[in-house]
Amino acid sequence: MSRNKHPEVTVNRIIDAAYKLFSTKGYEGTSIQDIIDELGDLSKGAIYHHFSSKEEIFEAVSDKVYKLSEKEAMEAIEDNSLSGLEKIRTLILVSITSSVHLPFIAASPDILQNPKFLVQHLYTSLNDVAPNILKPIIEEGIEDGSIKGENPKIMAEVLILLLNIWMDPAVIHYTKDEFTARVLFLKDLLKSMGMDIVNEDMMNKLDVFRNILS
Repeated sequence: MSRNKHPEVTVNRIIDAAYKLFSTKGYEGTSIQDIIDELGDLSKGAIYHHFSSKEEIFEAVSDKVYKLSEKEAMEAIEDNSLSGLEKIRTLILVSITSSVHLPFIAASPDILQNPKFLVQHLYTSLNDVAPNILKPIIEEGIEDGSIKGENPKIMAEVLILLLNIWMDPAVIHYTKDEFTARVLFLKDLLKSMGMDIVNEDMMNKLDVFRNILS
């Protein structure tokens, strides 16, 4: 009865258990039964009452991870002493080195092989992150002179596609050496776009992300 009175508690418990398992065993290595065993007191029927599939649970976990890492990132760029360019640099670094986000990246399923995951990834990137987070910061950077450009909307969309699709190992698989080559290419490309984001300090810190690659 308590589960029915407070379904959000049960849902959050399922999400938290799934996050732990996805982060340690990977998406493919985690089954619904694993989640049931991790919780200890819920039946398969109780799980399916709230989620129709492991895929749906993963979507819920992804949403929670995104919101938590976004919160960390936004807190990190509230320093008004930073230029727009410095805020974007900080945003990227906090996002990819987040204690919440990083283990989940390594455990994520092959997004390219799952059209539903890929569409959701693209939708969130282009319809949420680009216009609501990146565009205002790019506008701030153009105003303070740290970013050179005339169309912050397009710049935000290109930047998020590069970061969340082209640089995302869950979408495109690459080795550590290929990651380094992509970062160097990205550095020159963004600089040519008026956003000199990738500096030496950022290159060093990106090694944290590089180390999760096979």
